[in-house]
Amino acid sequence: MEIQTMRELIDACEREQKNIGEMMLMMEVKRSGKDQATIISMMEERLIKMKEAVASGINDASAAPSGLSGGDAVKMYDYMNQDKALSGKYISNAMAYSLATSENNARMGVIVATPTAGAAGILPGVLFSLHKNDGTPFKDLVMGLFTASMLGYVIANRSFISGAAGGCQAEVGSATAMAAGTIVELKGGTPQQAVNATAIAMKSLLGLVCDPVAGLVEVPCIKRNVIGTSIAFSAADMSLAGIESRIPCDEVIEAMYRIGKDMPRTLRETALGGLATTETGKQIKERLFCRKS
Repeated sequence: MEIQTMRELIDACEREQKNIGEMMLMMEVKRSGKDQATIISMMEERLIKMKEAVASGINDASAAPSGLSGGDAVKMYDYMNQDKALSGKYISNAMAYSLATSENNARMGVIVATPTAGAAGILPGVLFSLHKNDGTPFKDLVMGLFTASMLGYVIANRSFISGAAGGCQAEVGSATAMAAGTIVELKGGTPQQAVNATAIAMKSLLGLVCDPVAGLVEVPCIKRNVIGTSIAFSAADMSLAGIESRIPCDEVIEAMYRIGKDMPRTLRETALGGLATTETGKQIKERLFCRKS
């Protein structure tokens, strides 16, 4: 059993009477030769690492070695706890946890690439927001990681997950799409609804360029992770409400691939365009380069 498209995934879920996470687990058992308990245990370890990254980030206001990031997760967490957030608890929690994870990454802490280090804040953000606000059990969050893995597996095999290959649409876009589908499944939606949310989220980020200031995965990457969490929840809400993507998910993924191929090299993680070449961006690069010299 080798699933290559979202259409094949939905059909397989219907045929096997399983959800997306269960299909990924079943496929991994067959691919790896490991037993189900071992694979689940390995995924639990990854969720624990995510939890540790979140916990570290919301309590650590120190700056990253570059000086470009650090402390924003603490600010967001404090603001959220004052019940001031305009976006509600689900999204504001996810924003804080996403910042925490991404800042932990910038401080050289341990994170889980989902699907990349540059987009590692989005999935933990939404998962631990659901855990906090819904009391979603840890074991269900683990299964949510299998859901995200299956969606990411299809995206990676049909398009990009690397900013160097396809721009930030391939990193933050893919992570946001994975998170949106995962939210839907954890909230009891069907595989079709989960894939639909994946399409809606990805459509919202098509064309997003990868333009890291000074070539570091901090500016604007960290804040794009935060915005990705709100898009993931928005896409999930739309899909659970019965709103459909007019363009099928497989075609959205194909469009992302074509856009990435057409994207100039300067906008694909080279730090030769976009925000990286603003006056402030160039000054930051010069400051960091001179300091290192």
